[in-house]
Amino acid sequence: MAIAHSRLTVQGQISVPAAVRRKLGIGPGSTLEWHEEGEKIVVRRVGRFTSADLHAAIFSRPPNHRSLAELKAGLTTYVKRRHASR
Repeated sequence: MAIAHSRLTVQGQISVPAAVRRKLGIGPGSTLEWHEEGEKIVVRRVGRFTSADLHAAIFSRPPNHRSLAELKAGLTTYVKRRHASR
């Protein structure tokens, strides 16, 4: 069952019905993205952050380089703590 209907203008524009805007939480200036899923076209609200923004936030610091001996020692310590009798 359809939530609402829109009409395409001569310029190729549509109006997003108020019920849909409320459901998506969008307003003036919001960006929508269109995806093809088989025979359907799905319209979604674009998130506030791009994947590049998320990558920069997660990987902002360079990794700490460790030797193989340090990695093995760290794993051994972790396993001993994790499986120690309580």
